[in-house]
Amino acid sequence: MVEKKILLLGSGFVAGPCAEYLLRRPENRLTIASRRVANAAAFVAKLRSANKINAVAISLDVSDEAALNAAVEKHDIIISLIPYTQHALVFKSALKFKKHVVTTSYISPVMEEFNESAKAAGITFLNEIGLDPGIDHLYAVKTIKEVHDNGGKITSFLSYCGGLPAPEASNNPLGYKFSWSSRGVLLALRNSAKFIEGGKVVEIPGEKLMTAAKPIYIYPAFAFVGYPNRDSTPYDKRYLIPEAQNVVRGTLRYQGFPEFVKSLVQIGFLSDTSLDWLAPSVQPLPWKVITSRALGVQTTSEQDLINVILSKTGLEGDEASRIINGLRWLIGLFSNEPAIHRGTLLDTLCATLEEKMQYGPGERDMVMLQHKFGVELADGKKQTRTSTGLWFGVPGGDSAMATTVGVPCAIATQMILDEKIKQRGVLAPLSADLVYPLIEAIEAEGIIMEEAIL
Repeated sequence: MVEKKILLLGSGFVAGPCAEYLLRRPENRLTIASRRVANAAAFVAKLRSANKINAVAISLDVSDEAALNAAVEKHDIIISLIPYTQHALVFKSALKFKKHVVTTSYISPVMEEFNESAKAAGITFLNEIGLDPGIDHLYAVKTIKEVHDNGGKITSFLSYCGGLPAPEASNNPLGYKFSWSSRGVLLALRNSAKFIEGGKVVEIPGEKLMTAAKPIYIYPAFAFVGYPNRDSTPYDKRYLIPEAQNVVRGTLRYQGFPEFVKSLVQIGFLSDTSLDWLAPSVQPLPWKVITSRALGVQTTSEQDLINVILSKTGLEGDEASRIINGLRWLIGLFSNEPAIHRGTLLDTLCATLEEKMQYGPGERDMVMLQHKFGVELADGKKQTRTSTGLWFGVPGGDSAMATTVGVPCAIATQMILDEKIKQRGVLAPLSADLVYPLIEAIEAEGIIMEEAIL
């Protein structure tokens, strides 16, 4: 039995299912690297408590080139679950020592620049192999290939994915809870979006993104809404569907979420402009004072502040009551409660949301992913096809998000070690020779998308 040495960069929530899968194989030796060795050590202790003993912890700052090189040189493959902006550092080191790398991140232009040199070195830098991106690619490519192989066309491709609380845990005004950075979630809501509709590119500026949300009907039991996610326009090329007149990749949330977020935008609470009076060193201000200053008024009277918010947002009737009650409960905008200053309105808001919108004991998350394909068959007949995945987390165990990101990443890693993936360069799972083996292995783990023809 030949030992396989795996370096796992990052010990966040996705790392658990990834490590557990890889440690099923007795020949695998796993090194968990984190900037803070205590985090990696705690992670390893949890693995060992579950009889996963072939794991060790080290402290590693990937910005320290010498330290990164020393760690990379000792391993056969590197899994990079750190922020995508640092992947290029890992690629550079891996290229030097001719080591494979796996990430769950989108391929950035900087990462793409390593393609030819990775091919020349005979190594694989496989990316976009988590949930979204990852599982979404696999089932998109599968259905598109099936349609094309039978002489058909894809006239429309609509894909929506959301990581959400399970219905019984969606018990707050946003119907949302944070399993990762609240700042990252909220900043994403300010991104502009591009997609293809009716054969033309449509652009939506970030400040109007929530206005573009619309009901998405998947199962009758769920009241979903969806809005476009960043730039969908490359996907007619990436998925080889130039014939498609509609191409949208979007985000799912529960009903009511977009209107609440839109109100936060309108009253200025998603601003990341630095404000001296919100500096951490300043005596904490009551929320009603912060609200008053954010709205640009002198009064701190609750009713006066409500009137200003209603004027800025145009809210009326039951919707106005829902949003105002939500702001009162979620953030305490009109209260004497002192805020936790973090320098900006956005970050100060995040400090409160992180306290009130975490998963509680015994609560579980949920992942919903659906592709909807408009198809024209070779004989001219039209049909709609769907690929639908619904997964729930385990209370007290792994979340659905961690499993659907971490397990595909681990499977891809193992397939490279087993030489079942032999393609070289900077890759994403978009070709049939990658897609079908990955689907087979992922479905063996119970991660399955149900396919239907409507």
